[in-house]
Formats: sequence, structure tokens, C-alpha cells
Amino acid sequence: MNIKGRAYRTIWVEADGWSVGIIDQTRLPHELTFVTLRTLEDAALAIRSMQVRGAPLIGVAAAYGMCLALRADASDEALDVARAHLAKQRPTAVNLRWALEEMRAAVRNLPRGERVAAAYRRAGEMADADVATNRAIGGHGVDLIRAVAAGKKPGERVNVLTHCNAGWLACVDIGTATAPIYAAHEAGAPLHVWVDETRPRNQGAALTAYELGAHGVPHTIIVDNAGGHLMQQGLVDLCIVGADRVTAGGDAANKIGTYLKALAAKDNGVPFYVAFPYSTIDWTIADGRDIPIEERGADEVLKMNGRTKDGRVVEVEIAAPGSPARNDAFDVTPGRLITGLITERGVCAASAEGLRGLYPA
Repeated sequence: MNIKGRAYRTIWVEADGWSVGIIDQTRLPHELTFVTLRTLEDAALAIRSMQVRGAPLIGVAAAYGMCLALRADASDEALDVARAHLAKQRPTAVNLRWALEEMRAAVRNLPRGERVAAAYRRAGEMADADVATNRAIGGHGVDLIRAVAAGKKPGERVNVLTHCNAGWLACVDIGTATAPIYAAHEAGAPLHVWVDETRPRNQGAALTAYELGAHGVPHTIIVDNAGGHLMQQGLVDLCIVGADRVTAGGDAANKIGTYLKALAAKDNGVPFYVAFPYSTIDWTIADGRDIPIEERGADEVLKMNGRTKDGRVVEVEIAAPGSPARNDAFDVTPGRLITGLITERGVCAASAEGLRGLYPA
């Protein structure tokens, strides 16, 4: 996707052929900063600190973390240590576990001397596959936007509400929830996006708004609690969000606050869709109540980053001194509140039957 007319991916192999470059998302939207990962711990820190975030990107970053680990030590023991270390950095996004299993399978039966090259090859394939998958999600999801547009008066815009960041910054490129939005925009459809600010990390205001603006997509930032009001006013035509884990039964874990948007959408008759790739499905869990929910540090709730008038980016305290805070990073939206699931294979009902229809194997 584009930033000031230049195309970027969120992760890449540097010119030296082995180190890994990323966009430091903790510095956005105020600074476009790049970081080079050279060790296993560099990759683990990038995932843990959310320099890279979003389920698909976490998976690819972990894959490259395995590559960096194998460069240092290609033994079976080191492979297992690296896999375990990366797996514990973020517990909710199932793409992380999926990617690590893919990397292990790609190298475990090879001689040590062949493992590094095979690992980089598989990680590169996973990155390219993520882009292709997201394009397919966009191709299926854009039909939903076109259907809404067909029912509106000529020239009237379609208003899409999204939560958190499931854009190209959450993936290698294009995004999941934003893929239909970008496809519609590039097709010339009149379109506008309501962007939830997404407290506590403000990933909507900081990341989704940043990338939509850089790509020229009309959008407006709203406070998290405004979505239901806008739906009541008839100002939201459909909601599209992403997911960090989807159960075999169709429940979806996404950034905290998604569940409340789904409830408001249900009450107001607004279609609510969840967009994600196959790697986000956890076939071992049927009920969303069994999804492990990451609880992050209280400082994300009690403090906030911002840019001062003189251009400095600083962290400030925003809460009453001494007050504790709880910071559950995700919530689960039951399938009964979801209109449909948008995947690279098509759109289906948010149910076990719907998912099996797309993924019979």
C-alpha cells in the first residue's frame, strides 16, 4: 500500500539477504520509522512490544524470527527453544502458533546445513501468500459493499465502520477488514469509513486512519462509544472488522470493544462482518469462551502517547494518580451476532456449518 506515493510492505528481507526490516508501528502515526531485526530476541521483542501487530503480521514476523534463530544455531534443540520462545509472546493470535508450526514442518527433517535457506524460503512464501489471501478477501468482500451501493441513490456514499486496525499494517499488505474497502475505493465507489479510535492503544486513530489517509480513502475518526449512536442515526451501512482468532464454531476474538459494536449493529439491523485468512481459524476450539484472552499492562490504559506543538512525541498520564487499571486486549463476538465471515474462499455464515462449507478438509 502507499505512503506518500511510495509502496510499502510491513516486513521484508533487507539487502544483505538475511536481516529483516519492519515498520515500527509504535511510532506511528507521528513518525515513519524502520527497525532491523537481526536476532531471535529482536523478533520476539518486536512482537511483544507491538512494533509488529495484527494476527497475520505476527505470524510472518514469527516465521522470520525462526529464520534468524536458525542462522545462529540450526540444531533441533535450538529450533524447539526458538519456537517456544516466540509462541509465548502473544497468546491470543492463533496465526502465531500456526506460523511456527509451518516453519517447524519446513525444516525439521532437513540436514542442518539446509535449514536456514529452507526457512527463509518458507517465510517468504508465507509473506507472499498473505498478500494473495488478502487480495482474495477483498475480492469477496467488495461485493458486499457493491450490494449496499446498489441500494443507495446515485452518488451517495457507502459508510463502513471498522474497529481497531485490520489493515495492511496488521498484515504484510492490503489488510483483511480493509481489503474490501481498498478494493471498492480503487474501483471508484463512493465510500467513507468510520474509524473507531480504539482505546487503549488507539490503533484505529493512530494506524487505520494513518493508512487510509495515506492511500486517499475518505474517513473520519470517532470515539469508541459513538458507533451505536451513528447506527441509530442511519449513518452506518455495514461494519467490517478483523479477527485474531476464529473458532471452528464461528465465534471471533478481536480487539476489545468489537463485541459492543456487534451488539449495537444487531440492535440496529446493520450487517456485521468479520474478515480473516484461513490461518486465523483455530479448528481445535469450538466455543469462543475457550479462547485465551491476553491481559496487557495497565500503563496502556493509564498513559497515552502524543505529539506536542513543538513536534516532540511524549507519553503523558491521563488517569487519576494511584488508580489501578485492567487491560483485557480482546473480546469475543459470538457467531450469532455476526452476519457473515469473509475469507479468501468466500463469504459464509458464522457457524461450524458455514466454515466447513468453505474448508471441508
